[in-house]
Amino acid sequence: MTADSDVRVSAKKSVGANPLWRWVLYSVMIVLAAFFLFPLVYMVASSLIPDDQVLAKSQSFEAFVPTPFVGLENFSDAIERANLPRVFANSVIISGLIVSLGLVVNSLFGYALARLRFPGRKLLVGVVVALIIIPFEALAVPLLFMGAQVGWLDTYQIQILPFIASPLFIFLFYTFFLSIPRSLEEAAMIDGASPVEIFTRVVAPLAKPAYATVAILGFLFSWGQFLWPSIVTRGVDVRPLPVGIGVFATTPPVSWGDIMAYTVLMTLPLLVIFLIFQRQFVQGVASSGVKG
Repeated sequence: MTADSDVRVSAKKSVGANPLWRWVLYSVMIVLAAFFLFPLVYMVASSLIPDDQVLAKSQSFEAFVPTPFVGLENFSDAIERANLPRVFANSVIISGLIVSLGLVVNSLFGYALARLRFPGRKLLVGVVVALIIIPFEALAVPLLFMGAQVGWLDTYQIQILPFIASPLFIFLFYTFFLSIPRSLEEAAMIDGASPVEIFTRVVAPLAKPAYATVAILGFLFSWGQFLWPSIVTRGVDVRPLPVGIGVFATTPPVSWGDIMAYTVLMTLPLLVIFLIFQRQFVQGVASSGVKG
């Protein structure tokens, strides 16, 4: 048993041996969970009441009780008024391509840094780490200029290509691949497997937690992207959900029930994706964090 395992076992025993400490810990966790759930509960409750009641109830706990109940009326209004099917499809296309292409590019880059030996490798790893701290706002204007030069404004590709390769995700894959024993790859090589087969049949299946982590984080970042789409898009044809709600919230008549219904529909895919992959997400973050 390793030292980390001994520490976890001893900590678990110390917590379990003290009922008072266990109740205090659970109470704190419940309070924190309620604190983070309040906005979601308020959003869902507000999407099920008349428009004139949303702001009227916002100063009391009645805001968390959907009465009078109007059913899915606000949702149908939001879908009709905000052209929601179109902007929803745009977000699915943009986020789906960013995540799927990003998984391939970032994992291959991370695997190359973890396994290949070439001059300047350590320097390249340092550059990847340094790029993580550079905010996207510092790159927005040069990217906008280059996109305008090639005529990509108001298109899908200008919203997808700049975000496929991510230094953060490359580093996550790099740290995870370092934790995979080389002996597994050497055994596959002795059996006659090619480098592509070693990666696809041996390494990638073992890296499922890392792929799940990057997929969730990538989907979260791309699905909520607002600054860049608001700069490079003009019409509804390629406009994603975050920009769509920014326009819808200021389009008369301002109906807060419809706006809340819009936000519920926008948030729902994120919750579904996380609930499906939460176990792999936790495993990936834990393993990458320990090795990094």
